[in-house]
Amino acid sequence: MCAAADPPLNPTDVPRSTDEDLLRSVVEELEQIPRLPTSPGERQAAELIRGRFSRLGWHCVIEEVEAYRSYAWPMGLLSAGALAAAVAGLRKHRVLGTVGGLLAAAGIVDDITGGPMLTRRFFMRKRQTQNVIAEAGDRDAAVTLVVVAHHDAAPSGVIFGKEVETWLADHHPEVIQRMTSNPPMWWLVIAGPALAAAGSALRSQRLLRTGAGLSLVALLAFLDIGHRRAVPGANDNLSGVAALIAAARALGSEPPKNVRVLLISMGAEEALQQGVRGFAEQHFPDLPRESTYFVVLDTIGFRQLVMLEAEGPLRMRDYDTKFKDFVADCAKDSEVQILRGLKSRNSTDGSVPQRHGYPTVSIVSVDERKLMPHYHLYSDTSENLDYTSIRQATQVVVSVARRLDRAQSQQQV
Repeated sequence: MCAAADPPLNPTDVPRSTDEDLLRSVVEELEQIPRLPTSPGERQAAELIRGRFSRLGWHCVIEEVEAYRSYAWPMGLLSAGALAAAVAGLRKHRVLGTVGGLLAAAGIVDDITGGPMLTRRFFMRKRQTQNVIAEAGDRDAAVTLVVVAHHDAAPSGVIFGKEVETWLADHHPEVIQRMTSNPPMWWLVIAGPALAAAGSALRSQRLLRTGAGLSLVALLAFLDIGHRRAVPGANDNLSGVAALIAAARALGSEPPKNVRVLLISMGAEEALQQGVRGFAEQHFPDLPRESTYFVVLDTIGFRQLVMLEAEGPLRMRDYDTKFKDFVADCAKDSEVQILRGLKSRNSTDGSVPQRHGYPTVSIVSVDERKLMPHYHLYSDTSENLDYTSIRQATQVVVSVARRLDRAQSQQQV
């Protein structure tokens, strides 16, 4: 990495007069396509994205990787098992209730934290998802910058309604402002089977009833999600895809000479990072941890860009401090404000390279009230995007690439 004293990014690298037209065209073209993970629509979107990269002069390929199509069905199955375990405990079958609850809890933890996903392996068929990989710069360079977004779209569900958080922001804004992370919703999913196991072991009717209630709610929520069609996904995550295309145009005018740059639109992120997991299996052995940097763009179409300090559904893992500071410095040089100090109890594609030890940064966004009002809803359309924040995220990516390139050039002198 280079020092903070490097010259700032030239604003002409991302021309303001035309970049919004490009960003809009990407989002408006792709949001019309239903893009559930591993669906024909996801494949169609991948082909269109490859075409855009190719027209900008980037070497681009589509890689097929195996993926499961949904997290809702395995989570629903495990929640049903937890409910059965709680019922067994209530009927005095203590061993069955305890073992069943523990297995269900372990299965949920395995699935959401990047484990081998044993439930999916036993009960789901693998399909194909598509990762669109565009490459520029020196293939043999000592440093590689990987910029990641995803082009699939999530299903909706009642659980994603914003009524509670909107009411809280309207009546108690100070609570929202004090929050540094979103509520740990996955904890409640795990709590159902955990309480079923504890209640069975301890002969506690209260714990068993609570575990049964939480497991039933989770089961109904996952069944609802599993039957829903895809949302338009303009913000989540066509905003990131649009930034990749804009960065390709900006960097294509003067490709880096000393850094290898990969711009990747992953598939099946909404099935819990299936595309990037496939990319990891194929490419991580050839990407040195000490010289490969990941910047992940996910849901960057709200007003305020955020650099996450940590993320994780069960235990939040800190992102690499040195690289976070480096990217923040690049943003400052580009006159882009990025909010620091927030963490996420969900998971983005950034969680995969992070687990493998790569310096990684995940950039997201929130609105002026620190909310994400259209997240996983059918209102997530191009009309509700802030294209300024997408353009600013593009500027940050270009600045990171340029500064890494300059740093390598200085080291070679």
